[in-house]
Amino acid sequence: MDWGDIAKQVIGLGAPILGTALGGPLGGAAGRILAEVVGASDATPEAVGKALTTSSADQIAQAENVWAEAVRAEAEAVRGSVAETQATIRAELASEDLLQRWWRPLYALELTLECAALWAVLVHEFWTGDMTAINALIGATGLLVSYWGFRFGVLGVYMSGRTREKVCAATGQSTPGVLDKLVKAVVTKK
Repeated sequence: MDWGDIAKQVIGLGAPILGTALGGPLGGAAGRILAEVVGASDATPEAVGKALTTSSADQIAQAENVWAEAVRAEAEAVRGSVAETQATIRAELASEDLLQRWWRPLYALELTLECAALWAVLVHEFWTGDMTAINALIGATGLLVSYWGFRFGVLGVYMSGRTREKVCAATGQSTPGVLDKLVKAVVTKK
C-alpha cells in the first residue's frame, strides 16, 4: 500500500486538495498531516488507511484545512522570497557600481581565455611531441573536469540570472518559475 491508494479514499471522503497531494510527490508530507489529524498510530499508508475507516467527516475536513494552511504558508514564504529577490535584482540593475555591473562579464571573459590558453598549450605540446606535459595533463583530467565543471556551472547560473535581470528590467517583473506559478495558484484560490 502507498499514499496513492489512500489518495482516492481521501478524495472520496471530501478532501480533494489533500487527496491530490497524497497521490503526488508531496504524499509523505500530506500523509503525516492526515495521520496526525485522524489519530493514526503511525504516519504510514497502512496505519492511516486503517484510521480512516473510523474517522469522522469533521476530521477529514480538518485535515484538508490543515493541509491547505500548510501549503498557503509555504506559498507565502516563497512569495516573500521571490519579492526579495526581485527587489535585489532591481537594486543591482540601478546600481552604478562598476564591480557590480562588470564582475560577471569579466568572469566569462577570463574563463574563455583560460580555456583558450589550455588549448594553446595542448596544441603546442602535440606539435613539439613533448609527452611529459601531455601526460601531466592526462593525469590531472579528474581535477580539470571538476574545476571547469564548477567554473562553467557558475557561468551557466550567471547567464540564466542575467537573462532574468534583463526580463525584469524590461517588464518590471521576473519571469515566473515553477515556484512562482505554485504561489500564484495557491494565493488565487483564497
